[in-house]
This record gives sequence, structure tokens and C-alpha cells, in this order.
Amino acid sequence: MRKFYSRTASIVIVTLIYLFAIAIGLLTFNKDYASMPEIWAMLLADVVATIIVWLYGIVFANVSVYDPYWSVAPPVMFTLWAVYKGSCTLPVVLLLLAVWYWGVRLTGNWASTFKGLAHEDWRYTRYRETLSPALFQLTNFFGLNMMPTLLVFACMLPGFGLYGDTGANALTWLGFVLCISSATIQLVADTQSHRFREANPGQVCNVGLWEKGRHPNYFGEFQMWWGVWLMYASLHGIDFLVLAPVAMTALFLFISVPMMERRQLENKPGYADYRKHTRMLI
Repeated sequence: MRKFYSRTASIVIVTLIYLFAIAIGLLTFNKDYASMPEIWAMLLADVVATIIVWLYGIVFANVSVYDPYWSVAPPVMFTLWAVYKGSCTLPVVLLLLAVWYWGVRLTGNWASTFKGLAHEDWRYTRYRETLSPALFQLTNFFGLNMMPTLLVFACMLPGFGLYGDTGANALTWLGFVLCISSATIQLVADTQSHRFREANPGQVCNVGLWEKGRHPNYFGEFQMWWGVWLMYASLHGIDFLVLAPVAMTALFLFISVPMMERRQLENKPGYADYRKHTRMLI
């Protein structure tokens, strides 16, 4: 049973949760980086912070407590890594600029649309209503919290690989531009969507970028991680780390997009026609 919290109180509570999770993650990293490979210590810190957020999601009976983690963790961890490595080379600066721009933008969008701890994202509510309590909690931990954390961490690995590099080439800059343009696409798409829904409640948004594709915000999200990978590949070549952005793309194409499309088809009569005449992506 969820208690009522005002939107302002809810944002303050979630902020405190994240500050606590970051502090525990930092303590975990500082304790373990000397006794294991550094990247594993960072992963362990990420997992521990996720567990903290997951536990508070149970306390408040709201899986949406995890939602900002997707965009908060990468800028914090990349910055921590830069401090730990004492690295301030051009590739690292470009990475940090791109990831902070993306992270602040995406977290800001979450904050502007967050209704409070009394409200849970419809996707989580659907799982809560259709699964048994025990199966829901397993899905909550492994599928809704830990799986996104591990996937985003995998997509960060190319970024961590930049910390030993000192130079940049044209492809490095292209990767940086790809990241910035991806976050900007998301900014424009979300702004257009919010304004349209306020002016036309219940109707299908088909203006601006939404006229060019049904999911420009999703497109910008996985393109962001292709940009990070391209920055890495420009200096290291193509290796197994290409699987990270491939996995992120697959998540959106085969899970996020179909789930959203089913909901839109159920709730918006005009969506079927919109779907016929508009590409999935930009």
C-alpha cells in the first residue's frame, strides 16, 4: 500500500535515496578496488548501489524509484573513474561532456514528469497486477532493476576504455557529435511530446520528430551508446565491445518498442493508422 507523498516531497526522498546509494557505492569501490580488478570493483559498486535503490523501491512499494538510475549512474561513475585514474585527456573530456549532457537532460525529463511516490509507471504496475507476489519480486529485482544496471554498465565499458588514451581523431569527434545529437534528439522529441499532450490530451502525437518516426526518443537513447562505442572504436578498432550497443539496440527494438506500441494501440484509437504511415524510427 503506497502512502501519499507530494511531488516535491517525493523528489526530495528519491534524491536522498540516490545520494545514499552513491555514498555506499563509493565506499564499496574504495574498499575493493585494491583487492580485485578495478573494473570489477566498479561493477560491484554499481550492483550494490542498485540493491540500495531496489530496497527503497520495496519500502515505498514503487519500482519507479529505480527510474532515474539509468541516467544518474553513468555520469557519476565516469567522473569517479576520471578522478581515480587522474585522467583528463581529450577523449575523457569529450566522454564526460557527452554523458553529463545526456544524463542531466534525461534526469531532468524524469523530474519534470515524475508524479510522486504514490504513482508507479504503468509497465511496473502491469507486472505487479499480472504476476504472483513472489514472481513479481523476482522480476522486480532481476528484470526491472539489475538487468538495466548490467546492460548500461556493459554499454559503459567502451567509455572506460578511453581513459588510457591521449589523442582523438575524426571518428572520435564523430562519436562525440553522435552522442550530443542523440541527447538533443531526445530533448526535442520529449519537449514536442509534452507540449502536444497538454494541448491535445488523448490524441496521437504526430508533429515534429514524431512525424518522422514513432519513437524518436528511443532512437536517441540507443544511438547515444553507439556514439560512446564509436569514440572507443576510433582509437581501439572493432572488438567484442560492439556487442554492448547491439544489446542496447535489441532491448529497445524487441522489448521497449513493442510494449509501448501495444499500450498505444489499446489506449489511442488513431494509433493504428499512425503506425501504418510512420516509420518506427527516424
